[in-house]
Amino acid sequence: MSVPAPHVVDFRDVSTVGLESSPVADALAGLRANEARYFHTKFGHAFTTEPAAPGEPGADLAEWVAALLASERDLVIGSRPLEATTFVVESTSWTYVFYESGLSVNVLHGLEDGSKRAVGFKLSDGMEVPAELADRFKFARQRSKLAGTIRGSFFVIKGSHTPPRL
Repeated sequence: MSVPAPHVVDFRDVSTVGLESSPVADALAGLRANEARYFHTKFGHAFTTEPAAPGEPGADLAEWVAALLASERDLVIGSRPLEATTFVVESTSWTYVFYESGLSVNVLHGLEDGSKRAVGFKLSDGMEVPAELADRFKFARQRSKLAGTIRGSFFVIKGSHTPPRL
């Protein structure tokens, strides 16, 4: 059995590869491409993802994010993880999980003492706010050429969580 190679996200030719089972696959692909464009433009980083379902290479990343959400906010995401990624740019670890519902969760974790640490939620265009987030977070809107209307929210991490794969 071969292990799937990480998928480099192309923000010029947006693809639903890896996200096909999502009911908002096109919008989720646009959201993923929007993130890829940001990291390419700001840091020159190639945004790659890998499958995150149980038994897949990115499952450990989805599990780490799930544990962090449970620990920090007693929060459980009800959707299946499809893809994940983790990387470090400019002394900050970033971990992303893209869920079947159209939700993207990212964890920004500065590696130096006293640096920023937060969890961000982004909702794909056309998806409803997941029940587990609806009463707990307010979502701001932003427009994206790649992703349409993105709704986002975040919270600051208070505890100590070692980023995965460092």
